[in-house]
Amino acid sequence: MTPRPEAGSHGKKRPKRSASEFMPVRLNLSALRAAAAGCTGCDLYRNATQTVFGEGRSDATIVLVGEQPGDQEDRQGHPFVGPAGRLLGRALADAGIPRKAVYVTNAVKHFKWTPRGKRRLHQRPREGEIDACNPWLTAELRVVKPQVLVCLGATAARAAFGHPVRLRDYRGKFAIPPLASRTFVTIHPSAILRLQNPARADQYAQFVADLKRSVDKTT
Repeated sequence: MTPRPEAGSHGKKRPKRSASEFMPVRLNLSALRAAAAGCTGCDLYRNATQTVFGEGRSDATIVLVGEQPGDQEDRQGHPFVGPAGRLLGRALADAGIPRKAVYVTNAVKHFKWTPRGKRRLHQRPREGEIDACNPWLTAELRVVKPQVLVCLGATAARAAFGHPVRLRDYRGKFAIPPLASRTFVTIHPSAILRLQNPARADQYAQFVADLKRSVDKTT
């Protein structure tokens, strides 16, 4: 689907586009995943290999939402399969949460990057890009209906709350933003990977503790 042209020549701005233009009639994970594969609701699709949609149980009690796919996720087409995903898997295991029992997704479904030699370096999505992709996350949550939405990092929290939030004000706490009745905020595992020991070990232990606390509200 191509962008609609501006109406007339009176200086009116072109309507903002979003994923809502690509939403299927029936809301189930298979239909959403298929529709999202063709999403051009923002410009991030232009440089991405593919859409990386959420994965996991349709009846999961916990949904984990991160920022966006990384380099490996973009190449493989699956969320959280790179270094941050491996750390998340280890943290879930240490917290006693089976990876197969949760649904994992991202606030933004396309990889935003900038070239650095042969490498593709992650770039943080802008608020307009988060908002444009938000209908996919909203639809995923309508289908899964989790007891708890766990926001991994500030971008995920921005998507859940609909406005910027400071991670230090929300980390380790439950809140009730528009997207889910019970939302818990913690850091993104990639933030832990950027640290050196002993700070990395301390943050990892706190991350595991956060995940354990989020599960307590599902029992």
